[in-house]
Amino acid sequence: MAPRLSPAQAWERLSAGNQRFIQGISDHPHQDALRRESLVAAQHPFAVVFGCSDSRLAAEIIFDLGLGDVFVVRTAGQVIDLAVLGSLEYSVAQLGVPLIVVLGHDHCGAVTATTEAIDSGQMPSGFLRNLVERITPSVLASQREGGQSVNDHMVEHIKQTAGRLVESSPVIAQAVAAEELAVIGLAYHLEEGRAELVNSIGNAITSPSV
Repeated sequence: MAPRLSPAQAWERLSAGNQRFIQGISDHPHQDALRRESLVAAQHPFAVVFGCSDSRLAAEIIFDLGLGDVFVVRTAGQVIDLAVLGSLEYSVAQLGVPLIVVLGHDHCGAVTATTEAIDSGQMPSGFLRNLVERITPSVLASQREGGQSVNDHMVEHIKQTAGRLVESSPVIAQAVAAEELAVIGLAYHLEEGRAELVNSIGNAITSPSV
């Protein structure tokens, strides 16, 4: 097992992989038979990515990773529910990951649907309504701060989601307080493939120089 990374080191590794992806020089690591066989007994991911379910946002691809590198949890609009909290707590308490990444993206369909519902005053039907209701506080907060576009609202939703994770989970909050864990928010830009750091909770994490 490789040595446990610090939160900053975990972010540096993700950022380096994203830079390779942007430049079209991905290494595609840890995707062979030997790697697969080595993970049968146990896994030791160095980060957990809680991201949107969008098909253009595959964490292992945009961060140039492979099997066993990251623990991934995904919902439309990276909306938090009890299963998400349980999954993230498992990654922290049982797998010992030092970094939680909240990953959103521009032109997000769930944030767009929420913005349209707020503007029109008409909520969607079915379970989509549940997604919209959970994203609504983020969009309203963005509008109060002068946000006008869906992408403005998306960035605010990433920040709000990261904060809610820490507020909602004692396991996550305690690990952050002990400086064993950081929670960061990344906004992914679909056209260029760049994952931009938009906020950080716990430890002093900044964008690495490239």
